[in-house]
Formats: sequence, structure tokens, C-alpha cells
Amino acid sequence: MSAKAFILIEVSAGSILRVLQGLKQIEVVKFSYAITGQYDIIAMIEAPDMAEIGRVALNYIQTIDGVLRTVTCHVVAV
Repeated sequence: MSAKAFILIEVSAGSILRVLQGLKQIEVVKFSYAITGQYDIIAMIEAPDMAEIGRVALNYIQTIDGVLRTVTCHVVAV
């Protein structure tokens, strides 16, 4: 069984397209969209476990140039 999470991403002005391109390079990111509201992008991650989701957020998503802040929302039921 795998773990899933939605990542809400706030980016610096003018960085949405660059961050979306960076997210496409991460294998466990199943989709990502530009959105309106407090956050600029939402991405869905599917990984073997919640620890791996945390590693991806910390080591890959948060290191994309232009990412200011992320919030990870783990899926608890389908």
C-alpha cells in the first residue's frame, strides 16, 4: 500500500512555470496545477510511505528555485 499527500506550494512572483517544470521532474509527483488563493500550486504525491513523502517535500520540492513555503496534507482515507 502506498501513501498519498497533497502539497500546497507558495512561490515567489513569476516562479509558477519554473516550479511546475521542476515538479514534473520528480517521479512521485503524480500531478501539479497552478491554483488561486493563498497558495500558488497544488501537487499530489504518491510514495511507498509517509516518511518518503516527507523526504520528497524536504529534499526535492522545497529546493526548487522559487518555492517559498509548502504545506503537506496527508491523505488519511480514500
